[in-house]
Amino acid sequence: MIAELNAVKSLPSQKVNAVHDETVPESAVQNGTCVRNGNLKTPREKRKVREQCENIRRNSTSSRRVSRLQNGEVVEAVTLFEVVSMGKQAMQSVVDDWVEAYKQDRNVALLDLINFFIQCSGCQGMVTAEMFQSLHKKDVMRKMTETFDEETGLQYKKFMAYPWILTVTWPVDMGNEDYPLIRTGPYWKKFKANFCEFIAVLVQQCQCSILYDSYLMDTVISLLTGLADSMVRAFRHTSTLAAMKLLTAVVSVHLNLDVNKHNAQRLYEVEKQRISGKRTSYRLDQLERKRKEYEHKLLEIQNMMNAIFKGTFLNRYRDVIPEIRATCIEEIGSWIKTYPDAFLNDSYLKYVGWMLYDKQAEVRLKCLLGLQGIYSRKELVSRMDLFTSRFKDRIVSMPLDKDHEVAVQAMKLLMLMSQNCEDVLSAEDCEMLYQFVYTTHRPLAVAAGEFLYKRLLISEGDEVQPKGGREFGASTDQLKRLIHFFLESELHKHVAYLIDSLWDWAGKFLKDWECMTTLLLKNAEEDGEALSDAEESALIEIILATVREAAEGHPPVGRGAAKKILSVKEKKIQLEDCTKITEHFIMVLPQLLAKYSTDAQKVANLLQIPQYYDLDVYNTGHQEKHLDALLREVKDIVAKHSDMSVLEASSRTYYILCSEEIGIYSQVDCARTQLIDELMEQLNQLLDGFWQKEGEFCMDAGAISWMNSALRRVAAFHNAHDLTKWNLYDKTLRFLVFEMEHGSLPVLIILPALQCTYFSLLWQLSAVSENSTKETLFPLRRELRRFSQICTCFLQHKEKDVREKVFMILCDWLLILSHQGSNNKEEAIGLLGYLPNTSLQEKLFLFIREHVFVDEEEERKDLTEEEKDESCKLDDLHRKRSLLAAYCKLIVYNVVEMTAAAEIYKYYVKTYNDFGDIIKELLSKMRHNNKMQSAKTLILCLQQLFQTHAESQDSSSGVDFSSASFTNIKELARRFSLTFGWDQVKSRESIAMIHKEGIEFAFQGATGVDGKCLPPNLGFLLIISEFSNKLLKPDKRLVYTYLQRYIAEPLPCRGDGWQPLVWYRNSLLANEDEESSALGSLGEWPPVGTSKTSSFKRKLSNGSLPETSQTEVASKAPEQQCTSQLPSAAGKNRKRLKSREMCLQERLPFLCPGGLRRRYCKDEIKTEDVSEDGQAGGTAEDVDVDVVGADQDS
Repeated sequence: MIAELNAVKSLPSQKVNAVHDETVPESAVQNGTCVRNGNLKTPREKRKVREQCENIRRNSTSSRRVSRLQNGEVVEAVTLFEVVSMGKQAMQSVVDDWVEAYKQDRNVALLDLINFFIQCSGCQGMVTAEMFQSLHKKDVMRKMTETFDEETGLQYKKFMAYPWILTVTWPVDMGNEDYPLIRTGPYWKKFKANFCEFIAVLVQQCQCSILYDSYLMDTVISLLTGLADSMVRAFRHTSTLAAMKLLTAVVSVHLNLDVNKHNAQRLYEVEKQRISGKRTSYRLDQLERKRKEYEHKLLEIQNMMNAIFKGTFLNRYRDVIPEIRATCIEEIGSWIKTYPDAFLNDSYLKYVGWMLYDKQAEVRLKCLLGLQGIYSRKELVSRMDLFTSRFKDRIVSMPLDKDHEVAVQAMKLLMLMSQNCEDVLSAEDCEMLYQFVYTTHRPLAVAAGEFLYKRLLISEGDEVQPKGGREFGASTDQLKRLIHFFLESELHKHVAYLIDSLWDWAGKFLKDWECMTTLLLKNAEEDGEALSDAEESALIEIILATVREAAEGHPPVGRGAAKKILSVKEKKIQLEDCTKITEHFIMVLPQLLAKYSTDAQKVANLLQIPQYYDLDVYNTGHQEKHLDALLREVKDIVAKHSDMSVLEASSRTYYILCSEEIGIYSQVDCARTQLIDELMEQLNQLLDGFWQKEGEFCMDAGAISWMNSALRRVAAFHNAHDLTKWNLYDKTLRFLVFEMEHGSLPVLIILPALQCTYFSLLWQLSAVSENSTKETLFPLRRELRRFSQICTCFLQHKEKDVREKVFMILCDWLLILSHQGSNNKEEAIGLLGYLPNTSLQEKLFLFIREHVFVDEEEERKDLTEEEKDESCKLDDLHRKRSLLAAYCKLIVYNVVEMTAAAEIYKYYVKTYNDFGDIIKELLSKMRHNNKMQSAKTLILCLQQLFQTHAESQDSSSGVDFSSASFTNIKELARRFSLTFGWDQVKSRESIAMIHKEGIEFAFQGATGVDGKCLPPNLGFLLIISEFSNKLLKPDKRLVYTYLQRYIAEPLPCRGDGWQPLVWYRNSLLANEDEESSALGSLGEWPPVGTSKTSSFKRKLSNGSLPETSQTEVASKAPEQQCTSQLPSAAGKNRKRLKSREMCLQERLPFLCPGGLRRRYCKDEIKTEDVSEDGQAGGTAEDVDVDVVGADQDS
């Protein structure tokens, strides 16, 4: 019947289901010769009938198989499922062949179609059919159910597909997660598209003939409705998708019929109005029959639509499976857009509105996409008033959705509602939505930028040239609106985010730098439209942000994972923008600097613009005079300001312009040298007057202020420029030595002096690393040690600012020195191989504990009222995070011992809101460096906390497991467990190490020759039980065996003291019991470690255990059950594990237990290699049924 293409031979065998389809000839069906499987009583009878059905199938298939010549090759017939799997190219001919076959023998063709739907569900079973003889057989109707036959292990579903009773038989272990519609990969994605296309083409080809025969559609709709009520997810999902696509195709047919009926009606009216002599009754009768035919077809189509909607949609739009709900909502949105006259009313819209509250993001997303198609058409919006009023608040809240894509589509929907619905969004709604331009998720920010731009920044008159020829009229108005919005939002540090959000929509006017600078250079006396001081500051920030966005071409830091790779077109635009920026600001920037030279904030922002210049323009455009003007203004600004932001911006400007590769280097270098000479001369003059007699200095406040300004200027330039030839080191070191000896210098002098000294040593270190000699190495080594001692001493300084500054410098300093050893020169290695000693490491952590992990209540006592302000709290938190991050870098790069991380981990839960991300990153980096050492650090942290808790308890009463401190330790262990993620294979060695170390610690200090004395640390087993769920099943058995070595038999489990051991043993056995039960119900055990069992053997331990001969003997003794404490489930587990021991030994590369090593015991524990596939295969899945949510009336 259906031609088989050669492409079928190349289909992957695993992708074509071996489905045994039961096709019965028409005579057999009518006579009811194929007996229903549900009536059979014994397995022998059932097997016999199945063999008979197979013979019938083979005979019927072979009788219908044909061979045809196509392109000179013989092509054999194949199933509909295989053809649809091949692709859309054969779809049209396949459907045409099926329609012809239906016209010849509709029962056989329909059974082929029924088998197609069953096969598409992934069912590796068979279908049998019998003719429904009487409508009055109530006993048959009562048996329209799903049943499970325990004798054969088969599942049966019997349902009515009028005029047949269909029985579908499939194995009970048919996987819920393994049917075509949910399989991953491009092949199955294409299959789903082909499946939907097949249904659409089938309806399209049948609409002129067999669609209205009252047989085809009744049977198909009955079939899909029956399968959609199944408890089996595969049947329910596949049939629901088919039914929804069927209704979509039927809706298109209805539209075509409606158009044809309307045309026939118009022709009838025209013919009827003709003069009686010219019209013919035959023509009128013909048009009348045509019109009634269309009406009849429309009535049938409407009945089909109602049957599918009520039979499938109303039952499945609230299904427990989100994919099924999403399919229903997606299609109803399509129906509303395609046929609004029938579906655009509140009876159908309410389902879309209700599902906006669905807990699955996929369903909410389909609702929003459907509503976008409706609200984008103005002619439909007028009929959405009731829906809008009822669900507007929900839609307005959805940009806050936790799913990013849902939030983005919600914002786009609100944009459409704002454009096409008048006054649907209130001013409060808009103000809230505008703020999303500052979100870190860029797609949502860009969507909010469109909303802001089209709603607020532009107006209808912006495209019209303003009267009077006012220059830059439209851009000026838009800029002022943008400035006002920016100032009103009060998020002045996030202007880069605002510009990035608007860049895709307002790029044209945001690149109008001529308009922006013209606004800044206007005088209030000349033009009444000049900006205020706050507006000027905001505009300068906007200019800087737009210049950065145009020059760099990627989002700001914190928005986007990485810098995007620019296309050729984008790269060309970027280069053009850089040239435009340079050509404009080369001339304008000196004027702006001159105008705002006294305003530190404005100048600091303006001085950042030259870093985005194309410096070659200075030479090619002969702009040397403008360069001189810029250098003069920068020099004047350095002389006027002592603010570090201004000084650092000035220093960076010189650094950018002093590039040796460009022609202006000599000119800029001369100006830089002249400026530094003046700064050093000024500093030397101040130093001469500052130092008086031995041990004394000038106490005048003015002199101290001048000295502070001079040192800050020098420090700012020393950061980017090498000032070694000016001999600055000795001058600034004198301040530090004096402070260390006498301790009376003002903080205003100590801080810049520290910075200058640090920069001086860094420049010397850089020079020595490039070209070192012994004459320079030893003096520098002496100075390095000296500076380290000074910084260590200042950690105890009375001023908090000094202590924090020294700590940051010391952390960076140690990090730099520890990594200088990578230099290949032996002298550098000997000179710079400096690591902090134990004393310094202790001081560094003590500093962190006192300055970062300090209790809030204690910290509040020392704060003034101003420091308690919210902004001060944020600044203080930022400072603490910087201190902690600096110390964590020392741990990550092995500058301090890795065990120092254990002290940091103790605060993970307690300070999670403030520092959780930093500590989690530390844990991740350490695990990346050394997984085993990281695991030891985690267990060390938990051990130390447990010991502290135990010491705080009354020794007579033992450890209190219900106390808050013990609960906190358990919570910390749980958080540690979560950091290992879902990949158990990747972390198996680390987890096994944690259990090994934990067991050894728990049984430390056990005394008594009988092994029955309660170990003091036994409660620690409750802590490490939090990691049990991360063990693979083979490793659980090994850990359990290792635990048994410490336990004397029979188990001394009297009293509550032994409960931790009971709980820990159960945590190792619980999953085994559950999996055994689940797998047992399916009648099979999965293989353990099915792949590469011998390729992954690792030692977990080099440790040792207490020497106790009694426990060693006990470990070899038969295991006995402790009935007084262990639940019965544990006993059953033990028996199951014993019964499977031989099976495990055959598959594992060692004999269980295989020994986690004890003291004086040379056994080694080795972990079996379990691949991810093997792990998945060993996990017991539920039987292939889902609990379907109860149908709810609309």
